[in-house]
Amino acid sequence: MLNNHFAAVFAALVALVALVALVALVALAAPAAPANAAEQIAAVSRGIAPTGEREFGAKLLVCNTCHGAKGVPLNATIPVIWGQQENYLVKQLHDFQSGDRNFEAMAWMASTFSPSEMESAAAYFTKKSWPARSAGAAPTSPPALAAVCQVCHQQDFVGGLAGPRLAGQSQEYLVEAMRRFAEGERTNNADMMNLMKAISPADREAMARYISSL
Repeated sequence: MLNNHFAAVFAALVALVALVALVALVALAAPAAPANAAEQIAAVSRGIAPTGEREFGAKLLVCNTCHGAKGVPLNATIPVIWGQQENYLVKQLHDFQSGDRNFEAMAWMASTFSPSEMESAAAYFTKKSWPARSAGAAPTSPPALAAVCQVCHQQDFVGGLAGPRLAGQSQEYLVEAMRRFAEGERTNNADMMNLMKAISPADREAMARYISSL
Protein backbone atom coordinates (compact mmCIF):
# COMPACT_ATOMS: atom_id res chain seq x y z
CA MET A 1 0.00 0.00 0.00
CA LEU A 2 2.83 2.39 0.88
CA ASN A 3 4.62 1.49 -2.36
CA ASN A 4 1.51 2.37 -4.34
CA HIS A 5 1.28 5.69 -2.57
CA PHE A 6 4.96 6.48 -3.17
CA ALA A 7 4.56 5.59 -6.84
CA ALA A 8 1.62 7.96 -7.12
CA VAL A 9 3.56 10.74 -5.40
CA PHE A 10 6.52 10.17 -7.71
CA ALA A 11 4.29 10.32 -10.77
CA ALA A 12 2.83 13.59 -9.57
CA LEU A 13 6.28 15.03 -8.99
CA VAL A 14 7.46 14.00 -12.44
CA ALA A 15 4.43 15.78 -13.87
CA LEU A 16 5.57 18.88 -11.98
CA VAL A 17 8.86 19.04 -13.90
CA ALA A 18 7.14 20.96 -16.65
CA LEU A 19 5.50 23.20 -14.08
CA VAL A 20 8.85 24.05 -12.48
CA ALA A 21 10.28 24.95 -15.88
CA LEU A 22 7.26 27.06 -16.69
CA VAL A 23 7.38 28.88 -13.34
CA ALA A 24 11.06 29.60 -13.85
CA LEU A 25 10.52 30.95 -17.36
CA VAL A 26 7.62 33.12 -16.28
CA ALA A 27 9.61 34.39 -13.33
CA LEU A 28 12.50 35.36 -15.56
CA ALA A 29 10.22 37.24 -17.91
CA ALA A 30 8.09 38.92 -15.25
CA PRO A 31 9.12 42.07 -13.42
CA ALA A 32 8.21 40.57 -10.04
CA ALA A 33 8.14 37.10 -8.52
CA PRO A 34 4.84 35.14 -8.39
CA ALA A 35 2.87 36.04 -5.28
CA ASN A 36 2.83 32.49 -3.93
CA ALA A 37 6.62 32.34 -4.19
CA ALA A 38 7.18 35.67 -2.43
CA GLU A 39 8.41 34.13 0.82
CA GLN A 40 10.84 31.81 -0.93
CA ILE A 41 12.22 34.55 -3.16
CA ALA A 42 12.55 36.97 -0.24
CA ALA A 43 14.56 34.39 1.69
CA VAL A 44 16.76 33.74 -1.32
CA SER A 45 17.31 37.46 -1.83
CA ARG A 46 18.66 37.72 1.72
CA GLY A 47 21.55 35.54 0.61
CA ILE A 48 20.29 31.97 1.05
CA ALA A 49 20.80 31.10 -2.60
CA PRO A 50 23.84 32.49 -4.41
CA THR A 51 22.51 32.10 -7.95
CA GLY A 52 19.33 31.35 -9.89
CA GLU A 53 17.06 32.94 -7.30
CA ARG A 54 13.75 32.59 -9.10
CA GLU A 55 14.44 29.12 -10.43
CA PHE A 56 15.46 28.09 -6.93
CA GLY A 57 12.24 29.52 -5.52
CA ALA A 58 10.28 27.42 -7.99
CA LYS A 59 12.08 24.29 -6.78
CA LEU A 60 11.16 25.10 -3.19
CA LEU A 61 7.52 25.26 -4.25
CA VAL A 62 7.85 21.69 -5.51
CA CYS A 63 9.27 20.64 -2.12
CA ASN A 64 6.15 22.09 -0.52
CA THR A 65 3.97 19.85 -2.70
CA CYS A 66 4.75 16.93 -0.39
CA HIS A 67 6.31 18.46 2.72
CA GLY A 68 3.61 21.10 3.09
CA ALA A 69 3.44 24.84 2.43
CA LYS A 70 3.13 25.40 6.19
CA GLY A 71 5.47 22.62 7.26
CA VAL A 72 2.76 19.99 7.76
CA PRO A 73 3.40 17.11 5.33
CA LEU A 74 0.82 16.02 2.79
CA ASN A 75 0.34 12.74 4.66
CA ALA A 76 1.72 10.90 7.65
CA THR A 77 4.29 8.87 5.67
CA ILE A 78 6.23 12.03 4.73
CA PRO A 79 8.63 13.58 7.27
CA VAL A 80 8.55 17.10 8.66
CA ILE A 81 11.56 19.06 7.36
CA TRP A 82 10.73 22.55 8.71
CA GLY A 83 13.11 23.25 11.59
CA GLN A 84 15.10 20.07 10.99
CA GLN A 85 18.88 20.03 11.52
CA GLU A 86 20.65 21.69 8.60
CA ASN A 87 23.56 19.24 8.41
CA TYR A 88 21.10 16.34 8.35
CA LEU A 89 19.09 17.85 5.49
CA VAL A 90 22.23 18.52 3.45
CA LYS A 91 23.41 14.94 3.92
CA GLN A 92 20.05 13.44 2.94
CA LEU A 93 19.85 15.54 -0.23
CA HIS A 94 23.39 14.52 -1.13
CA ASP A 95 22.61 10.85 -0.43
CA PHE A 96 19.44 10.96 -2.53
CA GLN A 97 21.37 12.52 -5.41
CA SER A 98 24.28 10.07 -5.18
CA GLY A 99 22.06 7.02 -4.72
CA ASP A 100 23.30 6.27 -1.21
CA ARG A 101 19.69 6.69 -0.09
CA ASN A 102 17.12 5.17 -2.42
CA PHE A 103 13.73 6.77 -2.92
CA GLU A 104 12.56 7.60 -6.43
CA ALA A 105 10.71 10.84 -5.81
CA MET A 106 13.48 12.34 -3.70
CA ALA A 107 16.23 11.07 -5.99
CA TRP A 108 14.58 12.99 -8.81
CA MET A 109 14.07 16.10 -6.69
CA ALA A 110 17.65 16.10 -5.40
CA SER A 111 18.96 15.71 -8.96
CA THR A 112 17.53 19.15 -9.79
CA PHE A 113 19.69 20.85 -7.13
CA SER A 114 23.25 22.04 -7.63
CA PRO A 115 25.60 21.52 -4.65
CA SER A 116 25.13 25.14 -3.56
CA GLU A 117 21.36 24.84 -3.93
CA MET A 118 21.34 21.79 -1.66
CA GLU A 119 22.95 23.86 1.08
CA SER A 120 20.61 26.77 0.37
CA ALA A 121 17.51 24.56 0.51
CA ALA A 122 18.66 22.99 3.79
CA ALA A 123 19.32 26.44 5.27
CA TYR A 124 15.92 27.68 4.11
CA PHE A 125 13.95 24.86 5.72
CA THR A 126 16.07 24.81 8.89
CA LYS A 127 15.21 28.46 9.53
CA LYS A 128 11.51 27.60 9.51
CA SER A 129 9.69 26.76 12.74
CA TRP A 130 8.80 23.15 13.42
CA PRO A 131 5.02 22.92 12.95
CA ALA A 132 2.93 22.84 16.08
CA ARG A 133 1.70 19.38 17.03
CA SER A 134 -2.03 18.88 17.18
CA ALA A 135 -3.41 18.05 20.60
CA GLY A 136 -3.26 14.37 21.42
CA ALA A 137 -2.61 11.87 24.17
CA ALA A 138 0.10 12.79 26.66
CA PRO A 139 3.42 10.99 26.18
CA THR A 140 3.67 7.65 27.89
CA SER A 141 6.70 6.44 29.81
CA PRO A 142 9.68 6.11 27.46
CA PRO A 143 10.53 2.60 26.26
CA ALA A 144 13.65 1.05 27.71
CA LEU A 145 15.58 1.58 24.49
CA ALA A 146 14.89 5.32 24.41
CA ALA A 147 18.11 6.09 26.28
CA VAL A 148 20.13 4.36 23.55
CA CYS A 149 18.45 6.40 20.82
CA GLN A 150 18.96 9.63 22.76
CA VAL A 151 22.74 9.27 22.57
CA CYS A 152 22.48 10.68 19.05
CA HIS A 153 18.99 12.18 18.92
CA GLN A 154 19.44 14.00 22.24
CA GLN A 155 17.14 14.37 25.24
CA ASP A 156 13.47 14.47 24.26
CA PHE A 157 14.57 13.56 20.72
CA VAL A 158 15.00 17.20 19.69
CA GLY A 159 18.06 16.34 17.61
CA GLY A 160 21.55 17.77 17.35
CA LEU A 161 24.72 17.49 15.31
CA ALA A 162 24.83 13.71 15.77
CA GLY A 163 21.26 13.02 14.70
CA PRO A 164 18.06 14.62 13.38
CA ARG A 165 15.06 15.72 15.37
CA LEU A 166 12.53 12.90 15.71
CA ALA A 167 10.14 14.39 18.28
CA GLY A 168 6.91 15.26 16.56
CA GLN A 169 7.44 13.16 13.46
CA SER A 170 4.41 10.98 12.75
CA GLN A 171 4.22 7.45 14.05
CA GLU A 172 3.63 6.17 10.52
CA TYR A 173 6.78 7.80 9.20
CA LEU A 174 8.91 6.63 12.12
CA VAL A 175 7.72 3.02 11.88
CA GLU A 176 8.42 2.93 8.15
CA ALA A 177 11.84 4.59 8.51
CA MET A 178 12.90 2.09 11.18
CA ARG A 179 11.60 -0.82 9.10
CA ARG A 180 13.58 0.33 6.06
CA PHE A 181 16.77 0.48 8.12
CA ALA A 182 16.07 -2.93 9.70
CA GLU A 183 15.36 -4.64 6.38
CA GLY A 184 18.25 -3.06 4.49
CA GLU A 185 16.14 -0.86 2.23
CA ARG A 186 17.81 2.26 3.62
CA THR A 187 21.57 1.95 3.82
CA ASN A 188 22.96 5.47 4.30
CA ASN A 189 23.56 5.04 8.04
CA ALA A 190 25.28 1.82 9.13
CA ASP A 191 24.73 2.46 12.84
CA MET A 192 20.98 2.82 12.33
CA MET A 193 20.87 -0.32 10.22
CA ASN A 194 22.59 -2.39 12.89
CA LEU A 195 20.50 -0.93 15.71
CA MET A 196 17.16 -1.40 13.97
CA LYS A 197 18.01 -4.99 12.98
CA ALA A 198 18.51 -5.74 16.67
CA ILE A 199 15.10 -4.37 17.68
CA SER A 200 11.88 -6.33 17.22
CA PRO A 201 9.03 -4.85 15.14
CA ALA A 202 6.95 -4.56 18.32
CA ASP A 203 9.68 -2.58 20.06
CA ARG A 204 10.09 -0.34 17.02
CA GLU A 205 6.36 0.31 17.04
CA ALA A 206 6.46 1.21 20.74
CA MET A 207 9.38 3.55 20.18
CA ALA A 208 7.65 5.26 17.26
CA ARG A 209 4.47 5.68 19.27
CA TYR A 210 6.39 7.33 22.11
CA ILE A 211 8.54 9.65 19.96
CA SER A 212 5.59 10.81 17.86
CA SER A 213 3.79 11.92 21.04
CA LEU A 214 6.59 14.25 22.14
